[in-house]
Amino acid sequence: MNSKTQKAYILFFMICLFGLYFTQSLEAADKKRAAKSKEWKPLKGAEFKVYKSTEQGDLHLNIFKPEDWKPGDSRPAIVFFFGGGWTGGNPSQFEPHCQYLASKGMVACAAEYRIKSKHKTTPFECVADGKSAVRWVRQHADELGVDPNRIVAGGGSAGGHVAACTGTVIGFEEPDENKQISSVPNAMALFNPVVDTTETGWKGGPKHLGERCKEISPIHFIRKDLPPTIIFHGTADTTVLFENVERFTEQMKQQGNRCDLVAYQDQGHGFFNLSKSRENYDSTIEKLDQFLTSLGYLGPEK
Repeated sequence: MNSKTQKAYILFFMICLFGLYFTQSLEAADKKRAAKSKEWKPLKGAEFKVYKSTEQGDLHLNIFKPEDWKPGDSRPAIVFFFGGGWTGGNPSQFEPHCQYLASKGMVACAAEYRIKSKHKTTPFECVADGKSAVRWVRQHADELGVDPNRIVAGGGSAGGHVAACTGTVIGFEEPDENKQISSVPNAMALFNPVVDTTETGWKGGPKHLGERCKEISPIHFIRKDLPPTIIFHGTADTTVLFENVERFTEQMKQQGNRCDLVAYQDQGHGFFNLSKSRENYDSTIEKLDQFLTSLGYLGPEK
């Protein structure tokens, strides 16, 4: 091979490398633009803060503070995760809950997390984001005026699953986060949650998660010293069967954990949402208030 041929090969190779780099750069830019075009809007009256940056885009917390909040406070906090089958949904689902609990003295957050329709992700990323959100609130407790030992994870349906995973499932911790700061909440408030993602629970689990379905199945991680929990569930729920949460509650109690199951007779999936029923919303928020008061999170002491 003469020198001219060698130079031609080198030039061709360099052109190919540049073309590959240019193509990848365009694809990355397209992904960022697509993610930005699908961003959720901040909720009215809330502070809007990034708690996590991912390759699919930034994730935010909508943070509602009490009117009398001031720097140096040490208030209880709650982080809500919306429902939507890990595919859709909006943080605005729990906006009424956040507003109510902020009015009672809590710092209440409605979290974004990655979902299939916006980010082309799986439930495994949802769980990782949930843990990141709890850790971020604890890590920024001083800035937020929050007691790091009184943080609640809450959510409905798939969001209830995310919240339940933060308190039960082992693993799914982001490698670049400070593991010295726990991602485990101090209590859980779950609204018709998915608690079993295997063949014995939510039937879509094995179909969507395959052989890994047990890795993010809260009921399979029940052990001693888990966070005190309250569950609201309709007995007529055909999406997440009532039997699933009955079994979860019983196993929690067998391990010495507090788990209060509040049954709503003849109610289906999503019964607790304000948009669906004012009566059920009022009832569940009152019982949530009582549960949080029993833990010392609400009441005269903030």
